[in-house]
Amino acid sequence: MALPKRRHSHSRTRKRRAHDALKPPNTVACPECGEPKLPHRLCGGCGTYKNRAVIHLEEDLG
Repeated sequence: MALPKRRHSHSRTRKRRAHDALKPPNTVACPECGEPKLPHRLCGGCGTYKNRAVIHLEEDLG
């Protein structure tokens, strides 16, 4: 089994980890209701995708 010959320096380790930071998800505004949503996904606010009603949400649940 291979083992490292020498310890990696702090700078070398941190250079490798420079791209590991979390990035916020890219959001776009829904063209129907304006609520932020992920691109290429169903809108959770109005239930539309590509200007078509996929899920019919009830306005009055009670």
